[in-house]
Amino acid sequence: MSHNIELKEGAFVVSDAHYSHIRPEFLDFLKAIHAKQLQPTQLILMGDIFDTLFGNVPYTQEVNSQAVSILNEISQTIEVIYLEGNHDFNLKKVFPKVKVFGIKEQPLKVEYGSKKVLLAHGDIESPLFYNIYTSIVRNPFVISVLNILDSISRHLIINRLDEYLSKKDDCKEFRGFREFIEKRLDNKYQCNYFIEGHFHQNKMLELEDFRYINLAAFACNQRYFIVKSFKDVELLEENIFSIQDDTVRRY
Repeated sequence: MSHNIELKEGAFVVSDAHYSHIRPEFLDFLKAIHAKQLQPTQLILMGDIFDTLFGNVPYTQEVNSQAVSILNEISQTIEVIYLEGNHDFNLKKVFPKVKVFGIKEQPLKVEYGSKKVLLAHGDIESPLFYNIYTSIVRNPFVISVLNILDSISRHLIINRLDEYLSKKDDCKEFRGFREFIEKRLDNKYQCNYFIEGHFHQNKMLELEDFRYINLAAFACNQRYFIVKSFKDVELLEENIFSIQDDTVRRY
């Protein structure tokens, strides 16, 4: 299905921020955009932006309310594209002005000049058991049961999940990554670029049919990317977001 989305020069691309009260940096990043200290032409969020944000579980919206609110305000003035991940899904009602794409709508085809670009969070083309798991956790009945149990337990389930996820190492190296990607994606897609997150590797690979880009996780040193001119074969420029003495800095 075509959505007629154009990738814009100067767009910010962010993946795997895993935002929570333990990792607050993404909130500062959103505040900088909202205050126009950073001025993207478009904001593309590649999934797992929140560590736990489930559309049918109100408590997850409550604990992330400040970031959700600011992102909704940003979407009033610039185009925001959100590819759901495995930590954040069923979000179309949470972000009414954001163009939200679930896992079944990925990879998302966008055009950039004469280039065809495919975007995905990164959990497509996964093993059978993983696909079964993702279908179960996104199921409205399962989510409603989780919501009831979490409410009864005074949010013990979600809080324990947050605590567990906060201890994961999001910056570890994936050994044998090229071989894994070649087996998983090669000869399956027609495009110039295939961009995804999920694996947090910050690597670009020249495959037989396209240039593959795996994004760094924002959770690792606050890395994000800016779309360059479509004439630049590297396409994305890596940046690091930081605030020093109340001043927003890019590296």
